[in-house]
Amino acid sequence: MDQAQGLRNIIKASQTRPLARVITVTSGKGGVGKSNTAINLAVWFTKMGQRVIILDADFGLANIEIMFGTVPKHNLSDLIYNGMNMSDIITWGPENIGFISGGSGIVGMSNLSRDYLTYIIQNLAQLDAMADVIIVDTGAGISDAVLEFLVASGEILLVTTPEPTSITDSYSLLKALTRHERFSPSSTLIKVIANRVESSDEGKGLFNKLNAVVQRYLKIPISYLGSVPQDEELRNAVMQQLPVSLKNPKSKSAQAYEGIANVLMDKEAKQTIQKRGMAAFFSHIVAGKKNS
Repeated sequence: MDQAQGLRNIIKASQTRPLARVITVTSGKGGVGKSNTAINLAVWFTKMGQRVIILDADFGLANIEIMFGTVPKHNLSDLIYNGMNMSDIITWGPENIGFISGGSGIVGMSNLSRDYLTYIIQNLAQLDAMADVIIVDTGAGISDAVLEFLVASGEILLVTTPEPTSITDSYSLLKALTRHERFSPSSTLIKVIANRVESSDEGKGLFNKLNAVVQRYLKIPISYLGSVPQDEELRNAVMQQLPVSLKNPKSKSAQAYEGIANVLMDKEAKQTIQKRGMAAFFSHIVAGKKNS
């Protein structure tokens, strides 16, 4: 049995169980509020009755754990290389949100044997039974690791700000994504969040500006999810290592995150989402590395 067939068999077996919705949060540059977006959406999803786990795939930076005020004892590398179980590497934060530190484990997955990859993917598939929504917080920018996560995703949230460099970098990220050999625009939903705006009109204008260039040169569909305003309460919450949606749920930014979460969980919106689950997500990444 070849590598690809083995991975397909794992996916087929996992799909007899309910699959989690995998949402990947990304940005063209650092410092635009990507991890804040991931955490605060997770808070509101849990308030809506969803079980949520965040995978921090921003290798080398510990943004999620810092914002949660928790230090994980283990990470994904311990599952991959040290034989730990999935339940061993999950850290539970506020509101019972699960958190997995990516470590640097995924980078070397393509060098593992088929039998060992089978073991890992089967473990990752357990997340589908543990969560309704899995949020993948990627690194910022256009690294190979980020693109691998994005091409494996059926649902991408792109966070940008009104800064010209942020808009330019967002376009550059989308351009790199469209040039990836395994990118499928027909099975990928790309949704834009305008962060740190002065008004909802500025947020919509930011999206229109980005969308105009994307439609002219890249010709892929992107949609506008909403905006998050500049808010001193958010900054204060970060300093206290708490999501603003927990520290001050009535603040402007927390209310904006709630609105975006509501849009994502809207019944009609959910019907358009093809749930892939974590086995398919990681098998896609591994298969791509094997073929490269």
